[in-house]
Amino acid sequence: MIGERLVQRVSATRGFAQVAPHVIPALDRAVHRLSGGRMLLSDRMLPGVILTSTGARSGQPRRTPLACMPSGDGWFLVGSNFGRAGHPAWTYNLLHRPDAEISWKGRDIQVTARLLDGPEREDAWQQLLEFWPPYAAYQKRVDRQIRIFSLTRR
Repeated sequence: MIGERLVQRVSATRGFAQVAPHVIPALDRAVHRLSGGRMLLSDRMLPGVILTSTGARSGQPRRTPLACMPSGDGWFLVGSNFGRAGHPAWTYNLLHRPDAEISWKGRDIQVTARLLDGPEREDAWQQLLEFWPPYAAYQKRVDRQIRIFSLTRR
């Protein structure tokens, strides 16, 4: 697992946080489109989905490639924003309009998102840190509490 540890170390750096948001989503969208919705480039590091949410202000569909952690019959999404200061836009969209869709392994699935808080959030956070340790470095770099959403099928 040397390769996985190396990827985790690199992804926890500030340099990664500056470059990745401009490169990884674009590559994920392209691979997703070319594979007919079956693959994401970032799947090599973490499981991923394409989230289609409704813009909080615009009302327009917004497609965002995201890492996820499968959990039972649902998924956790982490609003880490690669450890950058602000909450990612998709989290605002889900707070205002929690009904969304994900593309998961070539299937489109209707979901409802729920922001976790309190003990439920803490339990999910511990699971997420075991799943992807760089989340701890992301949280240390920011003053905000990283948002965690639970997605369930509709």
